[in-house]
Order: sequence, then structure tokens, then C-alpha cells
Amino acid sequence: MTDTLEATTPGPNRHPHKPQLELPPNACDAHVHIFGPHDRFPYAEERTFTPEDVPLEDLEELHRFLGFQRSVLVQSACHGSDHSAVLDALERGAGRYRGVALVGPETTAREIGRWHEAGMRGARIHFAAHLGAPPTRSEIARIVDLVGPFGWHLAVHVMGPSILDFAERVHEIPLRIVFDHMGRFDISPSRPQREREALKRLLVENDDVWVKLSGADRIASHPPQLDDAIALARELFTTRPDRCVWGTDFPHPNTHGFMPNDGDLVDTLCGIAPTQDELELLLVANPEACFDFAPNA
Repeated sequence: MTDTLEATTPGPNRHPHKPQLELPPNACDAHVHIFGPHDRFPYAEERTFTPEDVPLEDLEELHRFLGFQRSVLVQSACHGSDHSAVLDALERGAGRYRGVALVGPETTAREIGRWHEAGMRGARIHFAAHLGAPPTRSEIARIVDLVGPFGWHLAVHVMGPSILDFAERVHEIPLRIVFDHMGRFDISPSRPQREREALKRLLVENDDVWVKLSGADRIASHPPQLDDAIALARELFTTRPDRCVWGTDFPHPNTHGFMPNDGDLVDTLCGIAPTQDELELLLVANPEACFDFAPNA
């Protein structure tokens, strides 16, 4: 009998709408998580939230429905340093998935080598208070030393004004940097847009800076209306179309209040990359370049 856990964060919308948009072959959902099942892949004792189980089978069912063939599986803080769930998914995906790890002080170079062979291609760091203390400069430097020889990227999860401080560190990091969720800052028109301008400047001035046009529901000023977030995604895409990728963020961990419908999120692509060529670039060519997918995987 499976033990039950009390979730502290809501699960996803289990009834997605069928998107009106037809996705191109090899379309990639560049930011997703899987949770459990916890009886096979336990959650970390030190976790800051407990999700509903959303295993790989749930993600695969959603992607078949939406039209994705590829995805980037981001290790969740609720699983801590145990990457078993993501590694299992990478093996089962047979090249259709790439992974992003949480590299801690206990992670060894040998582990990085094994993870690379499995399909990991990035390490994630958090500047988000609900996920714990941010990494120090020395901790980031250690991650860079470990993953740099394998060509991994550094996935950077900033919130609020923290992108302004991190922008000053970009020149110190000799890796591809991928900002999650469009920088996840306040886009209300009533406040200064220093974060927006900083992110656009980083994209323009650095060939190794990328951004995930995900998390529209997290940054929209008046959800469920997502117009201002879609407009930001379009602005970032037109600023540097060759340095943008897109993801659903399924199953939307730590979302409280408005829970997006993933079919609706796919249809926001009509406002972000409205032409077929733009859609191919955002969902196929750019993920191949950023995450090292084989062209026909």
C-alpha cells in the first residue's frame, strides 16, 4: 500500500484544453518537473514544499496531448540531491529528454560525468527565498569548475530585483547562462522596469545568455489575464530570437491562486512566435543548440 503525503502546494490542472496551435515536429517543452512517485523516488526530508505526485507518465500523457516530442526535465528542490527520478526519465526517454541538475557541495566530478552520459546538460541555482539561501560566489565557482568541462549551462532562477545583482556577475561565469521564467520580476506598468532593461541588455551584449520564455502565469500582473506577460515574452524574443526557448513549467510547483491550463499556455505561443519560422526557431532549433539535442532524436 502506498504511503500518502499531505501536499503543501496544489497539483496541476488535470484537464488541459486541446491547443488550437499545431506544434512542429520535435517541439521542445524546455522547462518541466516530475515529482515522484514518492514511494519509488522519495522526497527530500529537508524539502521546503511537498507536491502531489506527478510522475513521468503524467508528463508523457500531457505532452502527447499537447504535441511535444522533447522536454528539459529540471531537478526539483523537493527531491533535493537525489536525482533518481530525473535519471530514470532520461534513460526511458532515449534521447528525447535533457536534464538540469542541482549540484551541491557533495556532488563529485565522477557524478557529473555519469549524469552527462545520462543526458544532464545544465546545473540550476536559485535566488528565490522560498527555495532556501542563494549560492555564494564560491559555491557558483565550484559548480562552474565541475560542469564547465562538459559544456553544461547554468540555469539561473532569479526572482524580483535579484536579476540586477546577478547581472553584475555574468562576466565572471564562463558558461552558457539560461534565465528561467523571463527573470520572474514585477512587470506592473506602475513601477520602474530596471529588471526588464537589464535582461534585454544581457541578451544583446552576451552571446552566452539565454532566456526561457516560461512562467507567464507567474509574472502576469492580473492573472488569469496573461497579456502583459505574453507581451514581455514577445519583446524578449524579438530582442534576441536566437537565444530564447519556451516551456510550460508543468506541473507548476508552488503556484497558489491561479493555476494555468497547459493547453492555454501553448496557445500563448501565437502571440510570442506568430510565424511558422519563428515557432520552429523557438521550439526546435534553439533547444537543439541550447540543450544539445540530436537533430533527429
